[in-house]
Amino acid sequence: MDLGVQGRTAAIAAGTAGLGLGTAKALAAEGVRVMVCGRNEERLRAAVNEIGHDALGMQCDVSTDVGAREFVQHAIAELGQIDILVANGGGPPPGGFAHTEFGAYSEALQKNLLSVVAMCHEAIPGMQERKWGRIVAITSVAVRQPIDNLILSNTARAGVTGFLKTLAREVAKDGITVNTIQPGTHETDRITQLYGANLGDVARSIPAGFIGNADDFGKIAAFMCSDAAKFMTGVQLHVDGGAYGGLL
Repeated sequence: MDLGVQGRTAAIAAGTAGLGLGTAKALAAEGVRVMVCGRNEERLRAAVNEIGHDALGMQCDVSTDVGAREFVQHAIAELGQIDILVANGGGPPPGGFAHTEFGAYSEALQKNLLSVVAMCHEAIPGMQERKWGRIVAITSVAVRQPIDNLILSNTARAGVTGFLKTLAREVAKDGITVNTIQPGTHETDRITQLYGANLGDVARSIPAGFIGNADDFGKIAAFMCSDAAKFMTGVQLHVDGGAYGGLL
């Protein structure tokens, strides 16, 4: 299927590994010129080489609103414009209520909520001028069904979902779609750190019987950025192998 995005440009935050990298590869394969960012220079170079298609990279930390703004500003300067923004980033540390310091909530909101708001502030005005844009945020299925021992992530991801749903309704008239993808368990560094040797048990707990693949996830994200998806906005799509059990 031709996604109708050849010649478009995309800024993909934290696109050097995992779901961000899978999304960058899928968009680049469709003819989108992409820029990714990451904190580790060696990993950044490797990701740019893996993505190919004249991809660009920037060493940057988007876990703060300052770093998030700098990334989008740099992407606009290098690419000329941003048609597609993929907001993504690592999650805050695990923990429950009793053992989570109050100050950790501010850090988590900065990392997973305010950084996304900052990226949108930089990217959306140009999209509004051109009457075309795609915002896709990678969050977590925890927004629908909070995950034990991840109180910071559960809180921050829910907040960003509310922001993006509101934004979607405001900018729909400008030809901009705003959607979130809520991944379940995928083969990423984050999941390995959280579950380690118990990954086999985690896989067996998923109705599909296996852990998700980042490249498959990227193709779903790429479709959300397609021209055919222009009537799909304000959506929170869970991609989790059937793990979430609710109807809504």
